Amino acid sequence: MSEVDSGMSKTLHNGLQILELLVAHPQGMTLTEIAEGVGVHRTVAHRLVRTLEAHRLCRRDRFKRISLGTGLVRLAEPVEQDLRTLARPVLEELTDLTQATAHLVVREGADEVRMLMIVEPRQARMHVSFRPGQVDPIDRGSAGLALLSAAPAAEGEREEVALARKRGFAVSYGEIAPSIIGISAVVPGRDVSIGLSLFSAPDEESLGRTVVDAAQRLGSLLR
Repeated sequence: MSEVDSGMSKTLHNGLQILELLVAHPQGMTLTEIAEGVGVHRTVAHRLVRTLEAHRLCRRDRFKRISLGTGLVRLAEPVEQDLRTLARPVLEELTDLTQATAHLVVREGADEVRMLMIVEPRQARMHVSFRPGQVDPIDRGSAGLALLSAAPAAEGEREEVALARKRGFAVSYGEIAPSIIGISAVVPGRDVSIGLSLFSAPDEESLGRTVVDAAQRLGSLLR
């Protein structure tokens, strides 16, 4: 956690620290754990959490565990609107070409990725369906593997990451959902990946090149 200096609001600083803690603990935290994590008295933590709850930035479940609230999605909307606007026609073209579900995924910190947008095929008899906003570990699934492959090789990284770095796209099998194949490529210069989710992929190389082309087109639009 960063330190507060004389030019900062300590109360606001502590409130933001709570949000950062909750990002790192998606399963939720108790009030005592939050107080200890921020380094404040439990009474202070209670007031901070109540304020965040009033703005729907956090919430409590029936076990009184505190987690991030839906208000954060509304705050993030304007920041990601341009990305979604530019990505939609690229994803629509990708799904029309492949008759598979296309997705746009963004990196969330060091360890997670979030599904920002889904475009489903309009005429396919069967297709994969996901919920936008879904958060997954960055080292599971083609979207996260593609993002990891954009960085230099790291000790202990999965073989799939090294292969994705070599091929230009990542492939995963049943890592996010059973029996679903993922093929993703990173958008150049961005912590964003574009990909496909399919029931079968008879020609991975061809599909991979198609995804790479889509990622490069979006990269050009974002410059």
